[in-house]
Parts: sequence; structure tokens; C-alpha cells
Amino acid sequence: MIEDWNELKLVLAVARAGSLARAATAIKVDHSTVYRRLRAVEDRLGAKLFERAPDGVYLPTEAGTQVAAAAERIEAETQALNRAVVGRDHRLTGRLRVTSSETLAYRLLTPEIARFRAAHPGILIELVVDNRVLSLSRREADVALRPMRPREGDLWGRKLARVAWAVYCAVASPGPDASDPFGGLAVIGWGEDTANIKAAGWISNQVTEDRIVYRSSSLVNQLVATRAGLGAALMPCYLADPEPELRRIGEPIDAVESELWIVTHADLRLTARVRAFLDAVGDGLTSLRDVIEGSPAGRADGRT
Repeated sequence: MIEDWNELKLVLAVARAGSLARAATAIKVDHSTVYRRLRAVEDRLGAKLFERAPDGVYLPTEAGTQVAAAAERIEAETQALNRAVVGRDHRLTGRLRVTSSETLAYRLLTPEIARFRAAHPGILIELVVDNRVLSLSRREADVALRPMRPREGDLWGRKLARVAWAVYCAVASPGPDASDPFGGLAVIGWGEDTANIKAAGWISNQVTEDRIVYRSSSLVNQLVATRAGLGAALMPCYLADPEPELRRIGEPIDAVESELWIVTHADLRLTARVRAFLDAVGDGLTSLRDVIEGSPAGRADGRT
């Protein structure tokens, strides 16, 4: 029999991760502990919960699927209870876990958090810089800054701005070729695992592989590479426009435009510290709409 919730969490983590190593990272224990505890659960139940496929992926058996499904139901109920309790918290104190992309944290979000902290010193902000979409339902974060409208029905969001993207090169680069979206320059592209990145798809439709001389999965690193003169890169205007050593090649590109939303779980929306953050940081980022949308008014020096 299953003896405690931690055993269910273990099985659910392995089912979600498909590997013992990733499950260990998710539940913050080491690989050997996951292996030992999983074997103990299987011995106690008298049933095999996972089979290891030839490619190394752990696939749940029928019994494993049933245990993982039960664990997911319990997790959902527990998280709903936690959100309900936290949602009644009217104190402007405690921890607030916020997640955003690397570029937003680097360029725009951190000053807004500093202003928020000055107004609300009792609230500790934990910023998780991650380009993945973390689950607000599972409390992986309390508030998220996302490049898209929330699709889940239990989330609440507010659109702050459109996010403009354009191609940039170093100021010292040769005069751009107007017939080419990258100005006739070498191209800085994305690394692997970019199937869901709109900007990476646009680049692959515009240039051949031999044009790409440097790749990085980090936009901040692409910014540094562009500044160093490695080539031209497609970047958010709010990231590249403030750089005095860069210039735009052409206008913002409609095909890669995205949106900026501030999002929380509906159950947490009226929690005092969440509400305060949504209002203060949401208003602060909205005031930077010209910068985020790449309009001339958002560029202090008027460079093109």
C-alpha cells in the first residue's frame, strides 16, 4: 500500500519527467534516492510501476498510470486548498514568487521590482528567470510575465503591451543592404530546441543555414554577440533599442510580434501581496509601452 503523500509525489514526478534524474531534480533529492524509494514503493505494492524503454525513458505501466492519476488528483485538490487559504491573506507581507523571461528581467522588470519593494518592504520577491511557462496552478509561481494571453480557464491576466521585434546590428557594421532583412550581414540565430520559438522560425524562413555564423539559446547572449560585431540578430525592441552600440535594420517585423501579459491564478488574484504586485508592476510596465512596442517615442536618441 501507499504509505504517505511523498510516495505519490515520487511516482507522479517520474511519470511527468520520464527519467529518474529529472524527477530527482523536480522533487529536490538525488538520483539514487529516487531509485531506492521507487523500488520500495513497487515492492510494497507488489506491482511494477514503470518500464524502462530502450531509449532510457521511464514509461508507466497500467498500475503506474493509475497511481500517477490518483497522485495528480490529490495534488490538484491540495493546490486548490492552498490557493483558497492564501487567497484570503490580506497582509502585505510574505513571499511572492514571480517568473519572467531572461530578457524582461534583464531590461525592464528588475527596476519595477525595486520600486515595488521600496513601497512594500514586507514582501519578499523571489524571481524565477525561466523561458518555460511555469504552472501557476501547481504554485510553481504566484505571478508570471508571459508573452501570450493565458489560455487556461483558471488563470487571470492583464495585457500590458504589444512586444515589437526588429533586426539589429552593431553601429560599426557596414551600411545595410536594404534588399535583405538582415542587411546583407552574417546572421546570429538560435540554438537547438527552438521549435516553438516564433523568432527562430522566422529566421529559418528568411536565410539559408550558411548565413548563420553563431547560435545561442539566450537572447541576452545574442545581444552581446551582436554588439561584438558577429552579425545581425532579431531581438525584442525593448532589449536592443537602449543599446548605444546597436542600430535597427528596418522596421519592427509584424510576423514575430508578441504580447506581454501579467498573469496569476484566479484564486490568488485578490491576495493582498499579489494584488499589490499586479497593480504596481503592471502599471509600471504599462508606462513603458512605447519602449516595449518599439515606437520612436520610446527611443531616447531617435536612432534608426
